[in-house]
Amino acid sequence: MKVLLLTHSFNSLTQRLYVEIERLGHEVSVEFDINDHVTEEAVHLFQPDILIAPFLKRAIPESIWSKLTCLIVHPGPKGDRGPSSLDWAILRGEKQWGVTLLQAVADMDAGPIWASRRFAMRTAPKSSIYRNEVSDGAVECVLEALAKFQDPNFIPEPLQGDGNWNDLMKQTDRHIDWGTDDSATILRKIQCGDGNPGVLDIINDSEVYLHNACLEPSLKGTPGDILATRNGAICRATTDGAIWIGHLRKKGKDTFKLPATEILGLPYGEGERDIIFEKEGEIGYLHFPFHNGAMNTDQCQRLLHAYENARTDKDIHTIVLMGGEDFFSNGIHLNAIEAAPRPAEESWNNINAMDDLCETIIRTTDKVTVAALSGNAGAGGVFFALTCDKIYARNGVVLNPHYKNMGNLFGSEYWTYLLPKRIGAGNEALVMEHRLPISAINGVEMGLLTSCFGETVAQFRETLRKKVHELDHHAILADKPVVREKDEAKKPLNEYRREELEHMKLNFFGFDPSYHVARYKFVLREPKSHTPLYLAKHRQRVKNRM
Repeated sequence: MKVLLLTHSFNSLTQRLYVEIERLGHEVSVEFDINDHVTEEAVHLFQPDILIAPFLKRAIPESIWSKLTCLIVHPGPKGDRGPSSLDWAILRGEKQWGVTLLQAVADMDAGPIWASRRFAMRTAPKSSIYRNEVSDGAVECVLEALAKFQDPNFIPEPLQGDGNWNDLMKQTDRHIDWGTDDSATILRKIQCGDGNPGVLDIINDSEVYLHNACLEPSLKGTPGDILATRNGAICRATTDGAIWIGHLRKKGKDTFKLPATEILGLPYGEGERDIIFEKEGEIGYLHFPFHNGAMNTDQCQRLLHAYENARTDKDIHTIVLMGGEDFFSNGIHLNAIEAAPRPAEESWNNINAMDDLCETIIRTTDKVTVAALSGNAGAGGVFFALTCDKIYARNGVVLNPHYKNMGNLFGSEYWTYLLPKRIGAGNEALVMEHRLPISAINGVEMGLLTSCFGETVAQFRETLRKKVHELDHHAILADKPVVREKDEAKKPLNEYRREELEHMKLNFFGFDPSYHVARYKFVLREPKSHTPLYLAKHRQRVKNRM
């Protein structure tokens, strides 16, 4: 079948659906929902059998849904209606929630139901639940609906009554009263707006949006007061304890999330909050749940320090890089770079810090190294994972190993050394010129990953521990020095880095501003004015005919 994905942006759910639907053998094309005319044109050019809308901010025009089956992913259970479904579920503390695939009609979320799934709610940010439980359920619903679509006897289930309508959540609904709200209530209010739009608050006379919160187990103080700072986060007292707030965004136009201390002009703070090391017998697990998977210069340097400490531990023979539950790594920190007084220089500092980390792992011949991707990885974060001996991923993980979407960035992290070793010399363009997401299963087939398993993060990590224990550690350790010495003799590792950074220097400091323009648009979330041709296959055909 020909499936058109109509979406506000190519977000995590849309990417996941793209790879899952394409893997079934269907022809998939993408169109950004810019205006009715553009959508109508896309339908005319592609002539899809069905339209799937994973992520929209406005209604599909009647000129389309009246003639073509259009199915909309709604992040709520059967009968739930309205634009802030998941926000309200988190704020109310729902224990169970769901996702529904329904057909577009004149009234919002009122069409016939094609499929639905239920799931248990975690205490987690909206973005995390959307990226995991909602996405998993949505994929199951869409694949079920595509099978039903080919059944001439299938009749979708009508909505019972008028359903349960919830209005768009406003900032007044999320408002925090530091004098009366307890920690759990404040956490729910922040999590129901994380990552977008955040919770509007006033700190030190500045209007800011709160993001990236977690509970503090022991500190207490006067509600509302800032008690401590740690690695960019602030700890703020509540009526019954305290809560850490990792990131803030200033109110106003052209603002973006940054570490809370940077926004408020407070000391960055010492002590680890975002890097955790744990040991289980002879295996060490290094967790680094950096917000959105971005790694700034400081985070790279602190992670390198933590890795080197683990490397000197004589009681362990294996180091497992765990990343975070939602992301393994997305490479250099574009927000931090955009906020720097000299973005080009901070880009250079950040990529060198990433390279230092990657080089140290590559040169580790006395420990087995494992990358464990519970969540997605992008750009340099993929090649950071490829520095390890074994790379495991959860089944639902999506990889975006290319750099070119960020203003034709060349990339570093030793990809010119690591990629040919994984997928074979001469095949690099299959990854670096692809510009499209790669599923975990496809990653295994290509050689990027060792294997993938587990539907949930918990399942993945449980199986991961078994697999790591079952590795032939002695054989791997015996082989590593020999391979490293052979590779070094063929071409020194420093030469790969020098060549990559020569290209990166031009990206950062050269006359072509493409990288800086692309970074600015990405960080500021500038609305899309068109759909790139690598996504809109129906528009590629038009261009090719011209």
